[in-house]
Amino acid sequence: MSGNLFIISAPSGAGKSTLTAKLLEEDRNIHLSVSYTTRAPRPGEVDGSEYHFVDKAGFMSMLVRGEFLESAEVHGNYYGTSEAWIRAERAAGHDILLEIDWQGAQQVRRIFSDAIGIFILPPSIAELERRMRSRGKDSEEVVRRRIGVAADEMSHAAEFEYVIINKDFEEACRDLVAIVRACRLVYSRQLGRYPDVFKF
Repeated sequence: MSGNLFIISAPSGAGKSTLTAKLLEEDRNIHLSVSYTTRAPRPGEVDGSEYHFVDKAGFMSMLVRGEFLESAEVHGNYYGTSEAWIRAERAAGHDILLEIDWQGAQQVRRIFSDAIGIFILPPSIAELERRMRSRGKDSEEVVRRRIGVAADEMSHAAEFEYVIINKDFEEACRDLVAIVRACRLVYSRQLGRYPDVFKF
């Protein structure tokens, strides 16, 4: 039985990374796919942990070789997911979590139609802007650019099976954990994992 493939997407600043980290802390049976990116590391980020950091030439070489399940240019930087790693982990029965944007989600669904989409929304654009500024990780120019594209990103929420509005962090965490657990309990999944139970 192949593992579940979860996709979590959100506009920048909606709390996607924080919610993902909390889910991985509470559920050791789900593995995070570490994307490749040409973005420069932020303070505290470690290569191979948050991202695999590569230069543009290296990224493009991987892209030409067809190594990415999905790839996208976001805010002037490139991001990509290793297809070989995803296939191997799913074949081993591991649940996988992809933390990618809506463009990447569309690409993944073309190959893995059974992927489960979860979209994180902020309670408002004003709150999204406040969160971006308060974390102090990006320049004013970057914040303005990301706010400018946030409405377009949020318009893709309808493409996902589940939507979490991250107004209260603890409640949003509970919702995310509940989605993952419920997806593991659908009939076809249970039948694949425990066939003997269904031999009535």
